[in-house]
Amino acid sequence: MFEKSLLAHKRILVTGGGSGLGAAMGRRFAELGAELIVCGRRTELLQQTAASLRNELGAKVTTITCDIRDGAAVDAMMDTIWREAPLDVLVNNAAATFIAQTEHLSFRAADAILAPTLHGAMYCTLAAGRRWIESAHKGVILSILSTSTITGRAFTVPSAMAKSAVLAMTKSLAVEWGPKGIRAVAIAPGAFPTPGATGQIRPEGREESWSQRNPLGRPGEHDELANLASFLISDPAGYINGEMVVQDGGAHLRSSGAEDLLQWTDAQWERQRASRAKG
Repeated sequence: MFEKSLLAHKRILVTGGGSGLGAAMGRRFAELGAELIVCGRRTELLQQTAASLRNELGAKVTTITCDIRDGAAVDAMMDTIWREAPLDVLVNNAAATFIAQTEHLSFRAADAILAPTLHGAMYCTLAAGRRWIESAHKGVILSILSTSTITGRAFTVPSAMAKSAVLAMTKSLAVEWGPKGIRAVAIAPGAFPTPGATGQIRPEGREESWSQRNPLGRPGEHDELANLASFLISDPAGYINGEMVVQDGGAHLRSSGAEDLLQWTDAQWERQRASRAKG
């Protein structure tokens, strides 16, 4: 689909790059010639992902264990990255969510979602942007959001709030930092199942016909998201700034994706809370 050198000479940081969609995007970036840096909290997982990319693709991959909820840790990570060379692309991928009745959310539970999804994305963006501006280096920020930024979404309110705030950041920085050679773009994926996210959003007991309600009758493939991300961060997409591309098969035109939960009983919600507490 792309020239193999599409992302050659680009250093790309993917937050939450050890698994799921972050790992899928990182693999595609590496296939297209990028130097990859992946960060996350689980050192062993990061190292496994990096080793796989090195062995299979001969890619240059660096891992950094970092809790992006900690602004000081993010700044230290960026210092480490810049010691070798400037970053060219930041992919704000790391996030957290789970389904819950909003009135039952504790402050701690809400913060567990807001901290990586909103604060982490902001900390990484500020740290990269400041360094790009100080050195007059061009950069791209790609944030992975969701269609809740368009429709809202019941039962995942902190996530919908956080993703909407990051969309506002994307649009705002497109104007403020665009003149400095920094682009800000975003993707709103629909259903791209991953083991971690599916367990939180589609727990046991939730109806299974959701993919058939998609206008295309299926969930997304990880390669489809990875290819879109690759294009948006590439030089040929250099005139796209401040935009969020929806990639959900048209599902948001039909539903916010939470309507089935309106029919859940108190007993089902109680089982979900108990399951989350055990996890």
